[in-house]
Amino acid sequence: MSMNKEKDYGTPAKESEQLVNLEIDGFQVVAPAGTSVMRAAASIGIDIPRLCATDSLEPFGSCRLCVVEIKGGRGMPASCTTPVAEGMVVTTQNQRLADVRRGVMELYISDHPLDCLTCSANGDCELQDMAGAVGLREVRYNPLGENHLNAAKDQSNPYFTFDPSKCIVCSRCVRACEETQGTFALTIDNRGFASKVSPSQNQAFMDSECVSCGACVQACPTATLMEKSVIEHGQPEHEIVTTCAYCGVGCSFRAEMKGDQVIRMVPHKDGKANHGHSCVKGRFAFGYATHKDRITKPMIRKSIKDHWQEVSWEEAIQYASSELKRIQAKYGRDSIGGITSSRCTNEETYLVQKLIRAGFGNNNVDTCARVCHSPTGYGLKQTFGESSGTQNFDSVMKADVIMVIGANPTDGHPVFGSLMKKRLRQGAKLIVVDPREIDLVKSPHVQASHHLKLKPGTNVALINALAHVIVTENLLDERFVNERCDVASYVRWKEFIAQPHHAPEVAESVTGILAGEIRAAARLYAGAENAAIYYGLGVTEHSQGSTMVIGIANLAMATGNLGREGVGVNPLRGQNNVQGSCDMGSFPHEFPGYRHVSDNATRQLFEQDWGVKLQSEPGLRIPNMFDAASDGTFMGLYVEGEDIAQSDPDIQHVHHALRSMECVIVQDLFLNETAKFAHVFLPGSSFLEKNGTFTNAERRISPVRKVMAPLGGYEDWEVTQMLANAMGYPMNYSHPSEIMEEIARLTPTFSGVSYEKIDRLGSIQWPCTADAPEGTPTMHADQFMRDNGKGLFMLTEYVATQERVTPKFPLILTTGRILSQYNVGAQTRRTDNVVWHAEDRLEIHPHDAEDRGIETGDWVGIKSRAGETVLRALITDRVQPGVVYTTFHFPESGANVITTDNSDWATNCPEYKVTAVQVTKVNQTSEWQQKYHDFSEQQMELLAKE
Repeated sequence: MSMNKEKDYGTPAKESEQLVNLEIDGFQVVAPAGTSVMRAAASIGIDIPRLCATDSLEPFGSCRLCVVEIKGGRGMPASCTTPVAEGMVVTTQNQRLADVRRGVMELYISDHPLDCLTCSANGDCELQDMAGAVGLREVRYNPLGENHLNAAKDQSNPYFTFDPSKCIVCSRCVRACEETQGTFALTIDNRGFASKVSPSQNQAFMDSECVSCGACVQACPTATLMEKSVIEHGQPEHEIVTTCAYCGVGCSFRAEMKGDQVIRMVPHKDGKANHGHSCVKGRFAFGYATHKDRITKPMIRKSIKDHWQEVSWEEAIQYASSELKRIQAKYGRDSIGGITSSRCTNEETYLVQKLIRAGFGNNNVDTCARVCHSPTGYGLKQTFGESSGTQNFDSVMKADVIMVIGANPTDGHPVFGSLMKKRLRQGAKLIVVDPREIDLVKSPHVQASHHLKLKPGTNVALINALAHVIVTENLLDERFVNERCDVASYVRWKEFIAQPHHAPEVAESVTGILAGEIRAAARLYAGAENAAIYYGLGVTEHSQGSTMVIGIANLAMATGNLGREGVGVNPLRGQNNVQGSCDMGSFPHEFPGYRHVSDNATRQLFEQDWGVKLQSEPGLRIPNMFDAASDGTFMGLYVEGEDIAQSDPDIQHVHHALRSMECVIVQDLFLNETAKFAHVFLPGSSFLEKNGTFTNAERRISPVRKVMAPLGGYEDWEVTQMLANAMGYPMNYSHPSEIMEEIARLTPTFSGVSYEKIDRLGSIQWPCTADAPEGTPTMHADQFMRDNGKGLFMLTEYVATQERVTPKFPLILTTGRILSQYNVGAQTRRTDNVVWHAEDRLEIHPHDAEDRGIETGDWVGIKSRAGETVLRALITDRVQPGVVYTTFHFPESGANVITTDNSDWATNCPEYKVTAVQVTKVNQTSEWQQKYHDFSEQQMELLAKE
C-alpha cells in the first residue's frame, strides 16, 4: 500500500551462463558476464551516485557522477559503462572520487533553479537525492552568469509539462523515446552549453511526433517532465498494483494515490506484459472513472419514452428480476438472455454466464468476441485444440521473421508494438499484410521487407498462395509435421494447396499483389529459423474469418513454427479481457474452458456444483437475439459493460431489435448508446473500483485490485449476485477470490490458479495445472491440445465475399482503430485524448478524392447497401485507390450504419472489413445521423432530473 520506490539497479540485467567474480569495496561479488560495475555494486546494496543511468535504458555514460576507481586501471571510468571482469577490484568511494562527484554536481546545480520547496517534484527528485549523496553544500559559481533558468515551459501536452529550466540534459528522455518506445520523437539539439532536449525539430510536444506514452516522463530524473496531475494535486502517498483496462496487452500499473484519488498511473517495472512501459491510454487516460457523466444511482422506467427514475438498489433489482420473470412466463424460458463484458473481470463474466445458464435456465449468453475474435476461437480450436494465442509477448524478441496480418500493433496494442519494433531494429525481418499502410510499414529505423497490400476480402486467396509456394518449392518442415501433426490431414492439405488455382500468378488478379512479391514473402517466412505470425481483426472480421485463421494455423504447422519461443500464431486481442470473457464460458455453446454444452460429463460436473439442471442445446448468438427480438420471441436482455448499440454491425437492425424488447437491463458506467434503449440502469464499477482478474492476449491472468470504493456502492459481481438471488437462484460469494476458487474447481486449464498464487507470482499464463503449476508461457511445446495430441490440417478454399464493388458502389470501406481512442470511445472520449482525435474521419486516396472533387475537411456521404452516413474526408495515400477507411470511436459517426449483415460462415462474426460503398461530397449530415442526434438529445433530457 505505501509508496515503495522500485529499486533501480542503474543498468539493465544481463543474461549469461558465465559468472564473473570481483571485489567491490572489499566485498566479494558474483555477477553474470556483461553486467556493469554499477549494477554489480547495486546487487549487494552499494548504490553508486548517478544521474544519466537507469536500469530501463542501456548505459550512456554522460553524467560522470558514477565514476569509480579500478585497481591497476587508469583514470576514473564510469561504472555504468564498465563491464565486470574476473578478479576486478573496484573502489566506489574515497576522497578523490568524492571531490570529483561534488565538482560535477556543483556544475549541474549552478544551472538549476533552487526552488525545491515549491517544486512539483517535492522531494521525488534524483538530482536532489544525488546532491545529498555526494555531500554538496554550496555552489561557488556566479548565479548571474549565463544559464537556462528562464527557459520557457512547454505546456502544450494535456497530460504533462516540459520545463527546460530544470533540464540537466542527461538524455534519459531521448533514450527512453528511442529504446523503450521506438518513436524517436526527441533529440538533443546543439552542443556543449547550448545543448537542449528538443521534440522533433524544436517543436512543441503536441506538434511533434511524440505519442504521449509517458516513457520520457517516467525516465526524467528531475521535474523537467512532470505529470500535470502531480503539479496540481501534489505527490501521491500510497500505491496499489493493478492491471490496465484498455487493450489486450494487459499492462501492469502502480496506481499512485492520495486518499482515494488517483494521482498518476505508473507502469509497473515487474509487469510481465509491459516491463515498465505504457501508452497514452493506460498511462494518462484514467480520468473517465471519476467523470461527471458517471451514473451512480440505479434507475428504472417503463418505456424508453419515459423519464428515468432514480430508485434504491433493492427496488431496481426487484423491478429487473420481476420483469425478466414476467417475460419468461409470457413468452417462454428462452425469451430472455444476456451479454457478458470483455471489459469486466473474469470473475464478473463467469457470474453473468452462470446466472443465465442456472438462473435464467437457458444458454442465451454471448459476448463481444462474437463480433471480433470468435473466428480465432473456432479456427485455433479445430487445428491446435485450444482457442488462444500460442506465445507470450516476450517471444517476439526471439523471432527472425515477423508476419503481421490485419493488425496495427502500434495503434491497437502500442506497448507490444514498441517491443516488436525493438526486435525489428535488432534485425528481424517484417512482412505486413494489410490493405492500408500502417506505421510499421515504414517508421524510424523500421521498414517492412514486404508490404502485401491486398484488396480487402481476399485474405484466404493470399494465405493459400503463400502456402502454395511453400508446398511446391518444398520449403516445408516435414520432420515437425510427421512428429507433431495428423499426417493424413497433412497429405490431403498438401494435395489441395498444390493445385494450380492457388498459385501466386492466379492470386495476383484476386488480391492485387504481384506474384513475385507473394513468392518472395513466402520464401522469407518459410526460410526463417524462427517465424512468428501476429494477426488482428483484419483476419477475423470477414465472411471467411474462420477459414483464414485455419489457413494461418496450417502455414505455421507446415513450416514447424510452433512449440518454442520466437514462433507461433498470435491473435492480438482488442479489449482488456476478451480472452478472459471467452475462457469464462461466454459463448452460447460452451461452458467455461471451451467445453461444449452437449457434452454430458461436463454438463453433469456443472449441474452437480451449481445444483440445477442445465440445457444441452446451445442458446442464441447475439445476431440471433436481435432477429428473435424483431420477431417478438426474445424480449428481455441483461447487458453488462457492452455497448452493442454502437459497436455491432447493421446498427439500424440492432436499434430496431432493442426497441422491440420489453425489458433491457444495462449495467455500465455511463448512459451509453445501448442504455438509451434500456428500461433498467444498474451502475457499473470501473477497473479502479473492483477486485478480480483480467486475462490478456497471451493468456496472462493478472490481478485487478480495488484502489477506491465503487462510486455506485457495489462491484459488478455483487450486482449480478443480487440479480441472481432476486431471480430465485441463490449466490452468496463474499469476495472474487471465492469465485476464482470455483472457476479453478470446474475448469481444467485453470485448476492451479488461485489469488494466493497470482499475488505471489504477479501473474500466471494458463493452462495452469498440476503439470504446469506456474503456468504455460509457450503452448503446444510437446504436443497439441487436441484429444490425440496432433495438429490438424484443414482445407481452406477461397470463397469471394458476397460484398462486391459495382458501378453503384465502386469503393471498399474497411475499418480500424487509432492510438488515442479506444473501441466505442465511451472511456477515452471522456478524457483529454480527444485533443488527438476529436472525430472519426474517412481516409480516401488522392485519385478517388480528385475524381469526386473532394478535399480534406469536406463532408462526404458514405453510402452502402445497408445505409448512409456522413464524415469529414482526410486525403491520404496510406489507403490504396479503391479503398476507403475509417475508425469507429464516436457514436455520431454511424460507421456501423453502413456495415452489412454479412458474417463469418462458422461464427457469425460480422464482415466489418469489407463494405462496398460510394463516396460523394455533401453539405449536411445523413438522415440517420439527424434522427439519431434527435433521439440522443431526447434521451439525455429524459436523464435529467424532473
